[in-house]
Amino acid sequence: LRGHGTYVDEEKLIASVAGVVERVNKLVCVKALKTRRAYNGEVGDIVVGRITEVQQKRWKVETNSRLDSVLLLSSMNLPGGELRRRSAEDELAMRDYLQEGDLISAEVQSVFSDGAVSLHTRSLKYGKLGQGVLVQVSPSLVKRQKTHFHDLPCGASVILGNNGFIWIYPTPEQKDEEAGAFTTNLEPVPLSDREVISRLRNCIVALVTQKLMLFDTSILYCYEASLPHQIKDILKPEVMQEIVLETRQRLLDLEG
Repeated sequence: LRGHGTYVDEEKLIASVAGVVERVNKLVCVKALKTRRAYNGEVGDIVVGRITEVQQKRWKVETNSRLDSVLLLSSMNLPGGELRRRSAEDELAMRDYLQEGDLISAEVQSVFSDGAVSLHTRSLKYGKLGQGVLVQVSPSLVKRQKTHFHDLPCGASVILGNNGFIWIYPTPEQKDEEAGAFTTNLEPVPLSDREVISRLRNCIVALVTQKLMLFDTSILYCYEASLPHQIKDILKPEVMQEIVLETRQRLLDLEG
């Protein structure tokens, strides 16, 4: 069946855009790698965003989409994971929870008719992000998976936002369930962790440059392929090509 981004010529299905093939049963679509439109939210998507404005009972959030997204005060857990009615005191303390420039992870709760997105952080796995590195990529290169939170065996964790914002951070030693995802660890990050994060960041840039889909396995394989090289050398075009070629081959072997 012919989907978006395809056309039929002489009984053959041909892509009309350069992009990623998506199959749903017999329906074949091609998602363009580069579009004029940015991220289009879907309910249930995991996103990483930046607070741009504190308003009455809501925050405005930049999520790489055409319009700013909205996080309502009623759509979040308060510190301590409390579930209760929001009071006037909570509204006055909004800037204590999240302020301009803060990064958050959230889930898309609903999409308005104009395309704007409403977010929620009602699970303790969502909330304010602490120390780490943000990488912006094309949303079409982020593979949809059951989970977008991954603790990689190399010692760092990633949040693969469906909106193309990827957050790389040191894997926490213990999950702080009591904090309601609002306490950020500001302890100095050891050099070894910073090196792992920097290597992962450069590997993601390499995968994006070579148009390979981003998911936990492709990132980990690319990381392992990059180990013989210095971190700064990963961004050299010939090294990028070499490690991504090895990654692609390992992924093909895995599928085979």
